[in-house]
Amino acid sequence: MIAVLALFRRDLAIAWGAGAGPAAPIGFFLGTVALVPLTMDAQRASLLESLRNVGIPVIWIAAALAAFMILERLFQADLEEGGLEQMLLSPAPLEALVLAKALALWIAVGLPLAAAAAPAAIMLQIPAASAPLVSIAVAVGMLAFIGAGLVGAAAAAGIKRAGVLIALVSAPFFAPPALFGAAACEAAAQGLGLGTPAFQLLCGIAVLAAALGPIAAAAALRLQAE
Repeated sequence: MIAVLALFRRDLAIAWGAGAGPAAPIGFFLGTVALVPLTMDAQRASLLESLRNVGIPVIWIAAALAAFMILERLFQADLEEGGLEQMLLSPAPLEALVLAKALALWIAVGLPLAAAAAPAAIMLQIPAASAPLVSIAVAVGMLAFIGAGLVGAAAAAGIKRAGVLIALVSAPFFAPPALFGAAACEAAAQGLGLGTPAFQLLCGIAVLAAALGPIAAAAALRLQAE
C-alpha cells in the first residue's frame, strides 16, 4: 500500500502540475462545445431548439475526445524514464499501481472536466437545474473512459505520437459509457433525476472499467517490458 499511495501522490502531482495541468483538456472540451452554435442556423428560435436537441450528445463526444487526449502520455513517460521497470520490481501488484495512476488522472483531470460540463450544458440550452446532474454523470463517464482507455494507453506506450492508435483501440469501449451517459443526461434534463436505469448502467460500466482496465493494462505493460 505504501508503494501504491506513493505512486498515486506522484501521479496526482504530475497530472495537476505538468504543463497547464487540467487546463488543456478542459480548454479543448469547452472549445469543442463552443464551436457547435457557430455551425447552426443563425435564427434565434431555430438555433435554441437545435442546441437543445444536440447539446447532450455534443457534451459526451467532447468528453470522450478529451479523454483520448489525456491518455496519450499516461504510461509513455514511465516507459521512457525507467519508471515501468520500477513498477515491475515493486512489491505491490502492477494492477494496483496502474489503478492508482488511473485514479490520480481521474481526480486531477476528469473531475475538473466534469465540473466544466455544467456551464457547457447551460451554454447548450440544457436547463440550468439539470446542469449539476450532467456534471455528475460526466464525472462517472470520465472514470469509465479512463478505465476503458488504459488498455489502449498501455499497448501504445512504446509508440511516439500514439494518440490515433489509442483512439482506435479504445473507441469500441467508449461507446457504452457514452451511450448510457447521454441517455442519463437526457432523463435528467427532463426532470427525472439520476435514479434512472441509464445512470445505473453507466455506474456499473464505470466500476467494471475501473476493475478490469488495470488488469488488461498491466498485461500489456508486461509485454512492453519484455
